[in-house]
Amino acid sequence: MGCFSFLKVMMILFNLAIFLGGGTLLGVGIWVAVDGNSFSSIFGSSSALQFVNVSYFLIVIGSILVVLGFLGCCGAQKESKCLLIMFFSIVLIIFIAEIAAAVVALVYTSIAENILEVTVTPTLKDQYGKVSQVTQIWNTTMSKVKCCGLTNYTDFTDSYYYKQHNNMYPEFCCNPISTSCNETAALNSNVQGCFQQLLSDIRRNAGVVGGVAAGICALEIAAMVVSMYLYCQLDKK
Repeated sequence: MGCFSFLKVMMILFNLAIFLGGGTLLGVGIWVAVDGNSFSSIFGSSSALQFVNVSYFLIVIGSILVVLGFLGCCGAQKESKCLLIMFFSIVLIIFIAEIAAAVVALVYTSIAENILEVTVTPTLKDQYGKVSQVTQIWNTTMSKVKCCGLTNYTDFTDSYYYKQHNNMYPEFCCNPISTSCNETAALNSNVQGCFQQLLSDIRRNAGVVGGVAAGICALEIAAMVVSMYLYCQLDKK
């Protein structure tokens, strides 16, 4: 088996795995979005964050993987230059977008925090404790991440929840967690805001995050190299 044939087979198998994986994610995402209750009964989870945000995330990621897998697999199998160059272009766009997102995240962290403060904090003040979906999402986030609000407990000051609960803050704003979380207790507890807590967690696990990111980038580069090699070799056949 020559180099071209070997890479062609590997390209087909690799993209077939991507296609099947993407189809699985897409199916699970649609299932959770359409019938979250049955998903909850099977897996024992009632997190609104999973059912609302993750379902759409899975649908988007699954759709992209299905398209990529189809283009790569069929492009290699049919030896189609059009499908191969489309596969290469999409992977290249994703790769550039990931690099750009990483640079923006590293360089403009403070700007991102300010944007979130302007957009998220008003929603938190107006809807937490009033809109059940928003309340469940924030409760899940604050419980899992062990944080309070976006910046800190002051995000809830004069909020709908604060006024409806006799000037009390959500229980997650106190350490230990307490349903009688007043301003003094919240101030003394000094529970971090969710944005900074997430950044701290990412920095604490920087090695794992970096390793996963490097692995994904290496796969994308390999996929682009192989697809372009097959594309160029087709001219010689």
